[in-house]
Amino acid sequence: MRPSLPRPHLRIRRRFPVLTLLAAAAVAVLCGCGAPAPRLDAARQAGAAFEQALADAAYPRACALLAPQTRQQLEDDERKPCGPALQGQDLPTAGEVQGMQLYGRQALLRLREDTLFLSQFDDGWKVVAAGCTPEAGKPYRCSLRGS
Repeated sequence: MRPSLPRPHLRIRRRFPVLTLLAAAAVAVLCGCGAPAPRLDAARQAGAAFEQALADAAYPRACALLAPQTRQQLEDDERKPCGPALQGQDLPTAGEVQGMQLYGRQALLRLREDTLFLSQFDDGWKVVAAGCTPEAGKPYRCSLRGS
């Protein structure tokens, strides 16, 4: 009787799932799917740019950083174009960043005197809500928000 030889194709089949998982993990890392740091930085920069525009009374610049539905809601509520409508909102002077959380394409930016909610759009991060304060056991209450 002849001894049986190892079958190389069986070894390859056993390794295939492991190799597939390793390849998938490498692709996820290379495409940035698992690395939120650049997205966090971009959201933080958008929030800071919005706050700086408000501090500079550059309302058209601040309006450009609003999410489309937020801008539309503001204009509808105030019955004015965004710039004058935003000027009348009396949003708090926010101060430095205290913390930030990222939830997929959504971000929460806590500032010393304000909280912003942002969403990632094709053309970058936009402010969805501002002038937000937490309420115990309830969602944030925001003076500026989209519908």
